[in-house]
Amino acid sequence: MGEITIKAADGGEFSAYVALAKKGKGPGVLVIQEIFGVNQVMREITDGYAAQGYTAVCPDLFWRQEPGIQITDRSKAEWDKAMALMKGMDQDKGIEDLKAAVAALRKHPACSGRVGAVGFCLGGRLAFMMATRSDVECSVSYYGVNLEPLLGESRNIRQPLLMHIAEKDQYMPAEVQTKVKEALRNNSKVTMYTYKGADHAFARTGGVHYDKAATDMAGARTLEFFKRNLSA
Repeated sequence: MGEITIKAADGGEFSAYVALAKKGKGPGVLVIQEIFGVNQVMREITDGYAAQGYTAVCPDLFWRQEPGIQITDRSKAEWDKAMALMKGMDQDKGIEDLKAAVAALRKHPACSGRVGAVGFCLGGRLAFMMATRSDVECSVSYYGVNLEPLLGESRNIRQPLLMHIAEKDQYMPAEVQTKVKEALRNNSKVTMYTYKGADHAFARTGGVHYDKAATDMAGARTLEFFKRNLSA
C-alpha cells in the first residue's frame, strides 16, 4: 500500500492510492472515488481488491480543486464540502485523469496488463463514462448518479459493463431507473442487478444506508465479473 504519482494529459500531476496484488502481480482494478475523496472507505475497498489478487489504484479526482481530500459522511459540513467539490468538478477532465491512471496502472510492474474499473456514487457515473469513452476491459457501476444524460452514449459500450442499482436510491428515482433499464436492456454487453429495498450507497461501510446482504451479493458478482473479464 502506498501512493503513486500520475501525470495528467493536460499538465500537472495527481496522486493515486495503490494496493498491490497479494501475490505480487495481477490484473489491474481502477477504483473510482465517491464524493468524499480518497478516504478510508475508498482505501479499504482498494485494499480489498488487492487481497483478491488485483493491483488496484484509487486516484485523487478532486486534485484540480483541492488535492488530498479525505472526508467522511458524518457531518453536514463534510456533506456540504463534498457536494461543492462534486459540483465544481469538470467530469470530462476527470475521465481524462482516469484514462491516465489506467495507462499508468497498465505500465506498473505489479499489473499483468488488463484493467477493469469500478466506481461508487459519483464514481459509479464515471465508471459508466469509462465504459463509453475508454478502453478498459470492463467496468462496474455501483449506484451511479445522474445517468440519464449519458444514455445517448450507451451505443459506445463495447466492453462488458456491470451495474448495481439500489431499488430505493434517493438519487435515482424509480422513473429514472426505468429509463436507464429501457435504454440498456438490449445491449448484450450490459448486465444490471437491482437490490430490493436498498438505498443509495448501500455498500459504504459505516454509512447510514449500509446493507450487508446487498453489499455481499454485489461484491460477489463484481469479483466473478472481474475474474471472467480480466483473466489473461
